[in-house]
Formats: sequence, structure tokens, C-alpha cells
Amino acid sequence: MNKSKSLNIPLTDEMKQFIASQSGEGTLYSTPSEYVRDLIRHDRERQEASKLRASIIEGYQDAIHGRTTKFSGDLRKDLKAFKGSK
Repeated sequence: MNKSKSLNIPLTDEMKQFIASQSGEGTLYSTPSEYVRDLIRHDRERQEASKLRASIIEGYQDAIHGRTTKFSGDLRKDLKAFKGSK
């Protein structure tokens, strides 16, 4: 496991109160730190999903514009041929 390091971030009183309301008894998170770490994880997942969606759209655009190759049944061979053609 990676060694944890602290990061101090100044927050407005309103932000502090909101974070505090999302943690503690009766919430999903035991501590404010746990809540903030989960927000960061979710944002990271959202960014990764956005990149994946962009790649899928790019693939659709390639198909629409006829930028395709016939699949031979051997993905490694096809990828090697594709990389060699660039």
C-alpha cells in the first residue's frame, strides 16, 4: 500500500460545513477525509470513462468514414499489421 501524505487545502466555512455534513454518524463516510478521498476517486473514474467514451466515438467515426480493416481472426497479427501501416 502506498504511504499516505497529507495535503492541506484551504476551504471556506461553507465548504467545511458541507463536508462535515457528509461524514460522521448517519452518513456513508466516517470522516471528512474519507468523503473527500471518495470524491477524488469518483472524479478519476469519471475522467477515465470520458476518455473511453471519446475513444468509442472515434471508433464509430472511423467506421462511418470507412476507415476499417477486415478482421482476420488473429487480433495480434491484425494489430501488428495496423501498427506497421502507420
